[in-house]
Amino acid sequence: MLSDLGRASLSDILFNIDLANQFADGFDYDRFVADMRTFYAITRCLEIISEASRRLSPELKARHHGIPWRRIAGAGNVYRHDYEDIVHRLVWATVHEFLPSLRAIAEAELSLHE
Repeated sequence: MLSDLGRASLSDILFNIDLANQFADGFDYDRFVADMRTFYAITRCLEIISEASRRLSPELKARHHGIPWRRIAGAGNVYRHDYEDIVHRLVWATVHEFLPSLRAIAEAELSLHE
């Protein structure tokens, strides 16, 4: 059974993945690097995804052991506290290479527990 907090956290993750994808839509990497507003907007989405991931149950995370949950949670600290180390390439890669699988898991978990 998915708790209310788990459901809300997965919904927040889905919403912010979709928002990050909307922000990135139509951008190639060079245009993304040149657009500070988009970089900041996507980084904020990733912060929220990171925080929401911390609220998911250990059981849910265990069902999806291929997802680097600790790295997701830890990324939020980097975005908030080590912001000078955030590089465009890392944010770009996260949106395009990692978020699709996280989105699929969030959707599956929500539909499984409707």
